[in-house]
Amino acid sequence: MAGGKLTPRQKMINLMYLVFIAMLALNMSKEVLSAFGLMTEKLALSNEDAKSRIDNDLKAMEKQMESQPEKFAPLVAKAKEVEKLSNDFYAHIEGLKTEMMKTVDDPKDYEIQDKADFLDEKFFIGDKLKPAGQEFLNKIKGYKDGLAKVLGNDPKYAGVLASANSAFSTEPVKNRDGKSIDWLDYHYKGYPMVASMTKLSALQSDIRKTQSDVLTSMVAEKLKVEASLTNFDAIVVPEKTAFFSGESFKGKIILGKKDATLKANSVVINGRELPASAMQQGQTILEFPSGNVGEQTIKGKMTFTDFDGKAFEIPVESSYSVIPRPNSATISADKMNVVYRGVDNPMTISFAGVPANLVTANAPGLSGGAAGKYIMRPQSGTEVVINVSGKLPDGTSVSDRQTFRIKGIPAPQGTVRGELGLVKGPKSSLEVSTVGAKLVDFDFEVKIDVVGFNIKVTGQPTVVVQGSKMNSQAIAAIQKASRGDQITISEIKTKLVGAGDYMLPRTAPVIYEVQ
Repeated sequence: MAGGKLTPRQKMINLMYLVFIAMLALNMSKEVLSAFGLMTEKLALSNEDAKSRIDNDLKAMEKQMESQPEKFAPLVAKAKEVEKLSNDFYAHIEGLKTEMMKTVDDPKDYEIQDKADFLDEKFFIGDKLKPAGQEFLNKIKGYKDGLAKVLGNDPKYAGVLASANSAFSTEPVKNRDGKSIDWLDYHYKGYPMVASMTKLSALQSDIRKTQSDVLTSMVAEKLKVEASLTNFDAIVVPEKTAFFSGESFKGKIILGKKDATLKANSVVINGRELPASAMQQGQTILEFPSGNVGEQTIKGKMTFTDFDGKAFEIPVESSYSVIPRPNSATISADKMNVVYRGVDNPMTISFAGVPANLVTANAPGLSGGAAGKYIMRPQSGTEVVINVSGKLPDGTSVSDRQTFRIKGIPAPQGTVRGELGLVKGPKSSLEVSTVGAKLVDFDFEVKIDVVGFNIKVTGQPTVVVQGSKMNSQAIAAIQKASRGDQITISEIKTKLVGAGDYMLPRTAPVIYEVQ
């Protein structure tokens, strides 16, 4: 196309073809980058799902360990060791990915992640490895060696170890020309960032697969509860965890696998056989005097008939506490152990064992009370005492009181464009900026209005401004500032919205450096 003598028109046509081909290549490149990004997202979701399944399987094994410790305790111990190895290696890779994504403005914009600079500079220096590159290889080797040490020579793990050795192999790789290339160089040198992200996510996927393979090898089939009634446990479910002295214990017994068609032949609790009406579908209703204050036991047995007509018993054993009637209230500030003057302090006030609608609280500045929720707006003084009373179910009253310290709101800090401390920008930005004030690390939502401030420009007299915007004198002074000058905004006068005459401490100044 470029050979021979061409007319100007033909040269122009050829140039247009070249531009068109370049545009197609660019578009294809963007599509490939986006494809890598979408694949990384899918791998991330898959890894999360795998982690959830692994956690559930491990919990199931721990549950089985409770009833069969000799069989499952060694397996759970190995699984925990493999979990730690896997999570440590997974976290190292996640750290690399996080560090990599900090170098781009938008991690979701895959079309800009076409550079190979990050891993090239982190892992390599010329043809040699940097410490970070060697550390990455050591992590891979350490993971394989750790698996081999934990799983040992047990034949049932041979397939897992072989698969892991293959998935995490770091042996040199031959390229298309038959030349042997170091593994790290072959897989991570010169690749676009988004492709490296996909490869790292795939490595994490191999980690989760290895964990899953270990658990599958430990238990040949999924953990399950047999249908036979001999595998059921009797569970006592109290109506509440503790009872007052003199109350009746109320609760129920259910089986570990509740079945609406299941009904016991007989139930004996604490030496007394329960009436037939207590044995309902899938559960047995309990009600008897709770006894004296202290720990009380429930012992008995449930009798059933198996599928083959044979009778068998399930033991019932549990305990509950009987506590004295309450004589003290629980009072807590939802935000902190003090209350602040000038703001609404949310408080929860309750009495142990007393319904919220039977509890009342009184104190200067205290309001509300629905469902035990109050608002405290402290008044004068340095302390406030909250008096609480409650009515027990038997009609008797109890009371208590607690003292809270009253503190003032901390001093705010001045802001320009919502920024604190040293703010940088052009003069034109400062001229139209709003001067504000913020309470840093303060747990309450408050609104502060700026009603005036002073502005000092280098070489210019101080200008006093009313309100939160620059006046004409302030703008004139700002326009005379030079690049690098620091303009001080001080004597910031503030007003706390909705706090009446409450005065905030002196507001810290803010500095604006002209760029």
